[in-house]
Amino acid sequence: MRKIIFATGNKDKLKEIREIAAKFGFEVESMKDAGYDLDIEENGSTFAENALIKAREICLASGEITMADDSGLVVDAMGGRPGIYSARYMGKDTSYRIKNAAIISELKDVEDEKRTARYICAIATVFPDGRVLQAEEPFEGRIAYEEKGSNGFGYDPIFYLPEYGKTAAELAPEEKNAISHRGKALRKMEAMLQELSDRGEL
Repeated sequence: MRKIIFATGNKDKLKEIREIAAKFGFEVESMKDAGYDLDIEENGSTFAENALIKAREICLASGEITMADDSGLVVDAMGGRPGIYSARYMGKDTSYRIKNAAIISELKDVEDEKRTARYICAIATVFPDGRVLQAEEPFEGRIAYEEKGSNGFGYDPIFYLPEYGKTAAELAPEEKNAISHRGKALRKMEAMLQELSDRGEL
């Protein structure tokens, strides 16, 4: 079976990617399982650049098709922070409960309509022959006034969805995947892979 390496150690992301890749006869391995425990410097200025940096480095090292994603939370009232530094915001080892509390505190005097925020997910697929596929999708919401919900991870407990009347952490996993930044970006990437497959170029 042909192989795709996914440059992540996140089990939830791997599960999603494996379900898509299986449709095209690909087996997905994490970069660690494939024997690549590299400390990749994500020095891009956008989510798309960082996803491409990760995918290119592992593709170059492995000679295999490689996929990577970069995602994070962009808060308008905070000038776009934490943005591409979302995972490292306030320190890599700082808990999300502390990060979420800090964001809520910073926005304590900001009114509803100015609490707009979005998750962004960028995915890059790099082929050994140099071809690159890229997809990027947002997930719009607002910053809540308190943490709510125990599903999801990261900033989900403070990411409020007005049309649902709940946070992303209060959604069932299948509900979230249907509308989330990662779910949408993965479906866009799946469509690109399908187009290559239909042309016999995958």
